[in-house]
Amino acid sequence: MGTAVLFCADPLRPRSPDAHFAREAEAVAAFDGTVALVDHDALLRGDAAAAVRRVPEGLGPAWYRGWMIPSARYAQLEEALHGRGAALVVTAEEYRRAHEFPGWYEIFVDVTPASVWLPTRPGVPPTPAALAAATAAIGGGPGIVKDYVKSRKHEWDEACYIPNLFDVAALHAVVSTFVERQEEDLAGGVVLRRFEPYLRRPGHADEIRVWWFDGAPMLVTAHPDAPGEVGAPDLTRIAPPVARLGCQLVTTDLALRADGRWRVVEVGDGQVSDLPRETDPSLLLERLVRSDDPIA
Repeated sequence: MGTAVLFCADPLRPRSPDAHFAREAEAVAAFDGTVALVDHDALLRGDAAAAVRRVPEGLGPAWYRGWMIPSARYAQLEEALHGRGAALVVTAEEYRRAHEFPGWYEIFVDVTPASVWLPTRPGVPPTPAALAAATAAIGGGPGIVKDYVKSRKHEWDEACYIPNLFDVAALHAVVSTFVERQEEDLAGGVVLRRFEPYLRRPGHADEIRVWWFDGAPMLVTAHPDAPGEVGAPDLTRIAPPVARLGCQLVTTDLALRADGRWRVVEVGDGQVSDLPRETDPSLLLERLVRSDDPIA
């Protein structure tokens, strides 16, 4: 039998995978892997025991493929599965390292925009003085705000883009709006990133997603939010930091800067990175199901 894969259960049909991941679950079955289900809603509520009640006892090593999980909840999932004789291939420490910005930024610092971050709680934006002190480290000019996991780029002018990081009043206004709209979903704190101009090429994806397994690229897709042709990006400067990150399954979202260099926009744990609908899920799932001794 192949390695098991845990999918989120459909909230209305808890014995079936969430419809968003149905094709992936079918691919796992086709490769003789085991499909098991977790209750994502229960996990987010903090009831990890309820979340894994449908996972078979003695399942052994398993990948997760599903909706994003806060790092603390992922650690609870890991513990609950251990009690049922299952082991996540990606440990909680590895998940946090790839999933949250502070875990990967210093490793990728030479290939990603200059950034700083300030830990904070949901609903509590950093003070203007704290923001001014933070931006001093990366300089003025345009920037963006995000949390440790996500931005609100769909609300570009109100809650993402900052025309000048040294304009403290405008900076504080955008950051405060971002924190307010993230509500309880704010992950970790506020990240301030220098804005870099990227090329927009007709017919090509604005961002591409590279899927890495054991430090080697195994799949290149468009970013799910930016469909288009992807071509063959130059990964010469991207591969070394991916290897140093030391995580088995990660994604890097890349964009082509105006000077012709590929830049890392985001790093993610590959278990919670989405595949574009036009991508054959077997290209990813076969590798996971047939991975040899995945937790060695």
